[in-house]
Amino acid sequence: MPALLDERPVVVLGAGPVGQTTALLLAHWGVRVVVVDPRPERDLVGSKAICQQRDVLDVWETVGAGRQLADEGVTWTTARTFHRGDELFAVEFEDRGRSPFPPFVNISQSRTEQVLDERLAQTPLVEVRWGWEVVGLEQDEDGVRVRCTTPGGEAILSAPYVVACAGARADAVRRMLGLAFEGSTFGDQFLICDVRTDLRGWERERRFYFDPEWNPGRQVLIHPCPDAIFRIDWQVPPDFDLFVEEASGRLDTRVRQVVGDRPYELVWKSVYRFHSRVVDRMQVRRVLVAGDAAHLMSPFGARGLNSGVLDAENAAWKLAFVLRGWAPPSLLASYHDERHAAALENLEVTGATMRFLVPQDDAERDRRQSLLDRSRTDDDARAQVDSGRLAEPFWYVDSPLTTPDRSRPFAGRPGTGHVPAPAPGVLLPDCPVTCHDRADVVRLRQLLRRGLTLLAGDDVDLDELRRALDGTAAEVDVRRMSDLAPELAGILGARADEVWLVRPDAHVAAVVPGGSVQATEHALRRLLALPVPLPL
Repeated sequence: MPALLDERPVVVLGAGPVGQTTALLLAHWGVRVVVVDPRPERDLVGSKAICQQRDVLDVWETVGAGRQLADEGVTWTTARTFHRGDELFAVEFEDRGRSPFPPFVNISQSRTEQVLDERLAQTPLVEVRWGWEVVGLEQDEDGVRVRCTTPGGEAILSAPYVVACAGARADAVRRMLGLAFEGSTFGDQFLICDVRTDLRGWERERRFYFDPEWNPGRQVLIHPCPDAIFRIDWQVPPDFDLFVEEASGRLDTRVRQVVGDRPYELVWKSVYRFHSRVVDRMQVRRVLVAGDAAHLMSPFGARGLNSGVLDAENAAWKLAFVLRGWAPPSLLASYHDERHAAALENLEVTGATMRFLVPQDDAERDRRQSLLDRSRTDDDARAQVDSGRLAEPFWYVDSPLTTPDRSRPFAGRPGTGHVPAPAPGVLLPDCPVTCHDRADVVRLRQLLRRGLTLLAGDDVDLDELRRALDGTAAEVDVRRMSDLAPELAGILGARADEVWLVRPDAHVAAVVPGGSVQATEHALRRLLALPVPLPL
């Protein structure tokens, strides 16, 4: 790769999983990084976020961690939903391609952080500084001055850019950036316990219970985790007191109502009240805001950490392209455009779930009860029961970087467990490929995550197509689909005369019919936030 335009390290605020991922992905692009975190050291407490989605595991595999996390975690492919004692439905998750990863893997955030720490320790381009608390952020045309208090006194870091991944308690950082953080807080609390026990038959599925007899009027969610641990999540009243619950013996009763008379070990417990909030801007000049620092949402649907990792990926490749001179700084504006829209969609989805779980008025309560009662026999009612729409990537169909294709109109999100057909803005499915010139590449997404890629149909003249790259500073890999995999065109639904332009995060940027050199060049310029000539 060519030298960076600015050799100063990018500063990442926060060493949680989003900050760790940001740092590792920037290093993947050859960018030096300093990570600062106010904690004195890593505090591995409880399971926290446990449910990692297939495409997030694939992002982590880019930095050598996805396969390990998938192997250590508990794989599940079925989500079951119950009302009282009756099962209402079960959702199975599809894959249009042939991903090496399951739809979801359950593994504690603590273990995820350990694995990512191991990768960071093996990455010379990243330095992590514990006990460094940010107390000032000053920006000018030259970069960002990050003022920190440290164990050795005050220090100032000079950076071309900063990525703020400071987590849910990033109030001070948000104030420094002048960000609003509007939203709401749900009244009910949620009790979370990690319980080690032997629940045969429950090890490979997620279970959601509406109004079970052992938590009347409220919900319970059960997730399997490694080491025979089950994550049990009870909705509890606003005045719930965990200390009183435990001291009175009611906590033991509560657990036994789920696990029965089996021996069990209470590994961890906590009480949360969930928030639904998003910042008004995810880019403030040279600072990008990611993860819980930018958005907070209910965990029903597992969209918090999963969306934060996708924030990190989006930020990393764009920062790298700007620092390498492959794209102008204006490319970074698309980080806000894309990831703020993703946050709003996630908040809409999780907000609808929370309103179904915690009805706010009599009309909502009556509707919910009617749907649950009718869902035993009515497919239409069953489809409206909301136990959490599980994490899925956001499609960048309306991004300023995406060139629309009228022949592939986006019809909206498909049903739960399904994915849309590949098209501009949509994440490509994965599949095995053959790269004779790159022995280490065995999957499509491995190839795509190395830069920009043009995938050509059999009728496209590759030499002619390469003319579209004239004047493009970024590195672009040109490949014929059938050379990579005989079935690839069929998986994509691609025609023989088409060229597919794919981003470094494996999303389709454009589909160009007829192998048009000019249209391909225009799509490339649009993707890189460069001016596109107006049609004559």
